[in-house]
Amino acid sequence: MSELLWDDVKGFFDLECEGCLPDVWVTGTGVEVWQTVLDLIMESGWRSEYSEGGVVLPLPRAGEVLSRPAGAECADLRVWPALDVLAIFRLESPEEIGFDVDLRELQGQERLDVLCGFLRTIGHRLGKPVVMTPEGDWDQNHPVLGFDVESRRVVLLAERPIG
Repeated sequence: MSELLWDDVKGFFDLECEGCLPDVWVTGTGVEVWQTVLDLIMESGWRSEYSEGGVVLPLPRAGEVLSRPAGAECADLRVWPALDVLAIFRLESPEEIGFDVDLRELQGQERLDVLCGFLRTIGHRLGKPVVMTPEGDWDQNHPVLGFDVESRRVVLLAERPIG
């Protein structure tokens, strides 16, 4: 059974909006939590690709990538939890895990279920909330949906589409 129904959330997945790349966050993390996510990605069998400055490299340990000097090339980890569904993790700070998803890839119930499964898997492994916000909501003041630790499900967090 689906955690969220497409008809209840499709207004948040509007392709005409300016922010088609919503941000997903896990806060209150550290190097160990990042390493747990990297291990999960490797264990899951999800296709992934790590790069620095656009150069594809073997995936390093979290401590190594997060201790790179200021001004180092941008480190990204691209993860495909399903064919044609991409999450781009930004390995920038040990204090929070952030990644983008593309609304164009998340249209319809089947793709929503993929997103919910991905967020649930991460949240369950970490024992932490995983929250999706509109693109550029750096303060995370307008959560749309997310993994709720208590219910162990992805739930709708907003009442109506923003904008």
